[in-house]
Amino acid sequence: MDPKTTAWLAYLTPVGWIIALLQHGNMQPKSSLVVFHLRQMFGLLVAFACVQIVSYVTAFLPGSFALLWVLYVFLFVLWLSGILSAINGEEKPLPFFGVLFQEWFAFIK
Repeated sequence: MDPKTTAWLAYLTPVGWIIALLQHGNMQPKSSLVVFHLRQMFGLLVAFACVQIVSYVTAFLPGSFALLWVLYVFLFVLWLSGILSAINGEEKPLPFFGVLFQEWFAFIK
């Protein structure tokens, strides 16, 4: 698989992310494009998990549905930005958090 395909594969569910990670591990030489997008999607997965936890904790609070809906739409827009960047073969960070994801998840190499 070429690096561009592996990069956008990372955005297709957590299973796609694992397949992309394993595929990257077999690549010679390593692709900076794939590592970049693995980190971006890992950040989105962590953010999604946090929103899920918040949704369980605040399920019975008034107005929580609207807030969670906004958060899910925000995450979807970030995901869409990331997958389009990967399809185009660009290392363009996600809005707001992309640069932080690169720093926080530098252990993904």
